[in-house]
Amino acid sequence: MPTRATAARPEALLLHVRVHPRARRDEVVGWQDSVLRLRVTAAPDDGEANHAVTGLLADALGIAPSRVALVRGATTRDKLFRIERLSLAEVRMKIPPGEGA
Repeated sequence: MPTRATAARPEALLLHVRVHPRARRDEVVGWQDSVLRLRVTAAPDDGEANHAVTGLLADALGIAPSRVALVRGATTRDKLFRIERLSLAEVRMKIPPGEGA
């Protein structure tokens, strides 16, 4: 099955994320095909939701927030994040299917 998460270079992964801002709580909903779905309580104003998503991803993956960078989608729900020094297999292992659902 083809995946939308792709290797940008050996030490980084491009991860597609779908965000629901202004949710009741911050949580990882889980995988929908190859897209990771997240909910954050922050509003999508002045980058607050993007900052919350970066922190939530870092916490869920057990990495420093400095290793998570928004590449595309600053003003949309569909975002592309670069995750430094993790493979797709490692990300899928840390966030299994059905996580948070």
